[in-house]
Amino acid sequence: MRFSFTPEQDEFRTSLRRALEARSPAKEVRRLMATEQGFDREGWKRLNQEMGLTAVHIPEAYGGGGFGYGEVGIVLEEMGRSLLCAPYFSTAVLATAAILNAGTKAQKKALLPGIASGDVTATLAFAEDSGLNDAASVGTTATRSDGGYKLDGIKSFVLDGHTADLIVVLARKPGSKGARGLSFFTVDGKAAGLERRLLKTMDETRKLARLTFNGVEASLLGGEGKAAAAFAKTMPQVIVCLANEMVGGAERLREDALDYVKMRMQFGRSIASFQTTKNKAADMLVDVEMAKSAAYYAAAAIDEGDDDLPMIASLAKATAAEAYLQTAIHAVQMHGGIGFTWDNDTHLWFKRAKSSEILFGDANHHRETMMQHWGDRT
Repeated sequence: MRFSFTPEQDEFRTSLRRALEARSPAKEVRRLMATEQGFDREGWKRLNQEMGLTAVHIPEAYGGGGFGYGEVGIVLEEMGRSLLCAPYFSTAVLATAAILNAGTKAQKKALLPGIASGDVTATLAFAEDSGLNDAASVGTTATRSDGGYKLDGIKSFVLDGHTADLIVVLARKPGSKGARGLSFFTVDGKAAGLERRLLKTMDETRKLARLTFNGVEASLLGGEGKAAAAFAKTMPQVIVCLANEMVGGAERLREDALDYVKMRMQFGRSIASFQTTKNKAADMLVDVEMAKSAAYYAAAAIDEGDDDLPMIASLAKATAAEAYLQTAIHAVQMHGGIGFTWDNDTHLWFKRAKSSEILFGDANHHRETMMQHWGDRT
């Protein structure tokens, strides 16, 4: 397996970082996170027109760039670094992965070009009030009606669900249980009977919504009752993408903390020279580099079609979650009293670290997943 970045990928990263630094300074992050929508739609369209970010791993046949998850990982790492307020993860990762894994060729041709161009925002709704991420916990039902389907139920913790133009929904046939009877459906964001409510969350830079379906008209995505396999393929890909985003945020916190301690003077010398500060800096470096290795390897595993991807993805998520949160804690402490204040930007990344830690399962959940996969192989 190739486990390194090409010169072209490095150049792409440099260009993207420069663009995001200009478009997403901390002042702009604070402005957008205070809005209900959570992003600037016109700015989102311009960013996609200029750099084609939502099109990165969509096949060329459907209007995309045809690149792999290695490139998607770069995009997400840089977005995590800049804390970009935009529906990229929900659109280009969640919804796109579900459509690619479950949709027919005709459905992909109909749905993906709009996402690739940046004209359509989308998301994937699968979790419900329990917050569980497994197929067996799905309670939303899909009933046949006049040649189509109608959805009834509730989806919670839906990324950008209050603004998405297109919603991919995981629902089940009434009376079915477990992984049986599950299907993917697409729903227009403005469909009749759909109620969307923005949830109040700690991390205001990433918007979550609760969706209520009351006889909402929906279109089947892929085969009826065949979503379990597509969902099982989608989630490890999603988890790997989140891990790559997390290492970007962790690296940004580490760099900012080091810059601060180098210029902060106490007792006539920089606090960077204190042994306690050096210990924290060393711990941060080791944690972040380990998380990077796990996340990069996991992205390469997707592109290589590794059979152990579920286990590799869980390893990446567990490693990145702990590294990000611990780095955030060290960063706050290294800033001293100012690190706990609203005026200092560190808390923005700290909150993202905490919310990302539990999104799609915490470190303990993913360690258990790894052990289950190892057990199945022995």
